[in-house]
Amino acid sequence: MIDFPPGLLLILGALPVPFLRGWLRGIWMLALPVAAFALLYSLPDGNHFQIAAFGQELELLRVDALSRVFGYVFIIAIFLGVIYSLHVRAVEEHVSGLIYAGAAIGAVFVGDLVSLFVYWELTAIASVFLILARRTPEALAASMRYLIIQVGSGVLLLAGLIVRWHETGSIEFGHIGIDGAGGVLILLAFGIKAAFPLLHNWLQDAYPQATPTGTVLLSAFTTKLAIYALARGYAGTEELIWIGVTMTAFPIFFAVIENDLRKVLAYSLNNQLGFMVVGVGIGTELALNGAAAHAFTHIIYKSLLFMSMGAVLHRVGTTLATELGGLYKTMPFTTVFCIIGGASISAFPLFSGFVSKSMILSAAAHEGYYFTWLVLLFASAGVFHHSGIKIPFFAFFAHDSGKRPKEAPLNMLIAMGLASILCIGIGVWPSALYAILPFEVDFVPYTDSHVLSQVQLLFFSALAFTVLMRTGLYPPELRCTNLDTDWLYRRVGRAVLRNITKTAGAIQARFYGAVNRRGQRFLVQLYRHHGPHGVLARTWPTGSMVLWVALLLFAYLFLYFIDIF
Repeated sequence: MIDFPPGLLLILGALPVPFLRGWLRGIWMLALPVAAFALLYSLPDGNHFQIAAFGQELELLRVDALSRVFGYVFIIAIFLGVIYSLHVRAVEEHVSGLIYAGAAIGAVFVGDLVSLFVYWELTAIASVFLILARRTPEALAASMRYLIIQVGSGVLLLAGLIVRWHETGSIEFGHIGIDGAGGVLILLAFGIKAAFPLLHNWLQDAYPQATPTGTVLLSAFTTKLAIYALARGYAGTEELIWIGVTMTAFPIFFAVIENDLRKVLAYSLNNQLGFMVVGVGIGTELALNGAAAHAFTHIIYKSLLFMSMGAVLHRVGTTLATELGGLYKTMPFTTVFCIIGGASISAFPLFSGFVSKSMILSAAAHEGYYFTWLVLLFASAGVFHHSGIKIPFFAFFAHDSGKRPKEAPLNMLIAMGLASILCIGIGVWPSALYAILPFEVDFVPYTDSHVLSQVQLLFFSALAFTVLMRTGLYPPELRCTNLDTDWLYRRVGRAVLRNITKTAGAIQARFYGAVNRRGQRFLVQLYRHHGPHGVLARTWPTGSMVLWVALLLFAYLFLYFIDIF
C-alpha cells in the first residue's frame, strides 16, 4: 500500500503529457485514472498523509466512506473524459483536464480547510482553460466571468477559514454549521460552486461555451465537489432544504424556452443539484446516502448527455435546437446513448437515476417534509420534460434539418457506450452502488409504490409534452438569448455602469473646465505682469531706480537696528 493522494497522482501525471505524442500520450492519460483508482481502492480508511504548517496539522489524505464514494466517481469521470477526448490534439485541454480532475479528487480527501482552499482554487484555475480552449470571443468573455466568480468563491472560503480559525482555533474540515460568521462565509463559498439560486448563472453562462470535452469534465467536478463539501460541513442544516427546493423548481421554466441544448442541460444540472442539496439539508442517514448516490449517478448520466451533445457539436458545429433535427439517420448510436442518458436523468425504472433519486424523495416524506416532497415530484416531471424528451427529440428527431453528419468518432462512442452501461448497470443492480455509500443502506428502490408512482409521473409528463406539441402551445424554439439572473449585469448592471460613466464624465468635464478657467486666468495675470508690455517689463529711469534702492536700504537698516535694541 502506498500512502499517496490519488488526486496528486493525476496532477503530477499531467506534467509529462505535453512531451508525449500519439498513442503513447493516450496510453499514459488512460493509465493515470486507472492507477489512481487502484491506489484509492488499496487505501484503508483513516488519515494517511499529514504535514505541519502554520502551527497546524494539514491532512492531505483522509479516507472515509463519504470521501471514498466521491473519489471513485470522480476517477470514473476523468477516465471516461480521457477516452472521449482522445481525438483532441490540443495538449492544453488534456493537461488542464487532468489537473482539474486531480484538484477535485485531492479536495475530496483533505481533512483541513487550508488544504481544501488550495485545491479549491486550483480547480478554478485549471478548469477555465477548458473554456478558453474553445477559442471563440464568446468563450473568452465567458471564461473571464467564470474565473471571477470561481476565484471569488475561493476568497470567501479563505475569509471564512480565517474567521473560523480565530473563532475556534481549528482548521479541521468537518462539520462546520452556520452558528458563527466563519461558517456563514464558508457556506457562501460552497454555495457559489453548488450554484445556489441567484449565485448560479455562471454555470449556464460558461458551460455551453466550453469545448465538447471541457463541458463533460466541467459537469462532473466543480458542482459535485461543492455537494461533497456541503455534505461534509453542513449536513442537517435545514436552510439547505429550502435552497435545494428552489434549485429544483426554477430551472425547469428556463430550460423549456431555451434554444441551446447544452444550456438546457446546464439548467437541468442545476435542477439535479437541488435534489442533492435537499438531501444534505435533511441530514438523515437515508438522505445523505441519497445525496451521495445521486451525485454518483448524476455525474455519469449528465456526462453521457453532455457527451452526446458534444458529439453533435463536433459533427454539426452547433447545438441550437432550431438548427438540428433528423440526426438519428446518420448518428444512430449517439441517438441511442442520448436516450439512455435522458432515461437515467428522468429516473426511469431500471436506470440509474431511479435508484438514487427515490432515496431523497423517501427521506423527505419520511421526515415529514411533504411540501418539499411535492416540489421534488414536480421537479422530477420537469426534468423528464426538458432533458428526457426535449434534448433527444429536438436534436435527433423533430423537424428534419437536412443535415447528414457522420457518426461520432469511435473514441466518443466508446466513452458514451461505457457511460450507458454504467447507467443501466446501476439501475438494474443498485446494491453495488449502495455498498459504497457512507452509511449502511436499508432501502429497497423497486417496490410497487415506487415503481408505479414514478411510471405514472413520467407518463403524464410525456402526455403533457405531446399535447402541448400537437396543439402548438409548446414554447417555440427561437434564435435569441434568454436572460436569467444575468439580467442583473446584462441590463441593470450595464445601465448602472452607463450612468456611473456618464456621471463620472460630467464630473471630469466640470473639473477640467474649472481647472482650465483658473489656468487661463493665471496666464492672463502672468502675461499682464511679465509680458512684453507688463509692469515688470517697462523701462524705468535711473533716478527712480536709485530712489527704490535707497528706500530698500533704509528699510533694511531700520529693521536691523530694531532687532539689536
